[in-house]
Amino acid sequence: MRRRFDIGDFVNVTTKQSVKDDLVNRFKKRRAEFGISQKELSKRSGVSYGSIRRFESTGDISLSSLLKISDVIDCLEDFNELFKNPIIKSLRDMK
Repeated sequence: MRRRFDIGDFVNVTTKQSVKDDLVNRFKKRRAEFGISQKELSKRSGVSYGSIRRFESTGDISLSSLLKISDVIDCLEDFNELFKNPIIKSLRDMK
């Protein structure tokens, strides 16, 4: 597989690729902490083994599959924090 360069490789900036890479690395670490193989995760979650392998190598996975595998490793609740912070455009927006 040919690795593409990401601007985040050279400067400290958040990019889609850096977010994806960090997410995959945290996921792999959590799965290892649970002592679950990719095949076992597939059985427990109902997500295909190929999808899990692809996610852990490229970061690509459907949202529904990500939620299923996250449930198995006890981090489904983490998704409740997404998009919670309001957008602040002016001082009046701060409450």
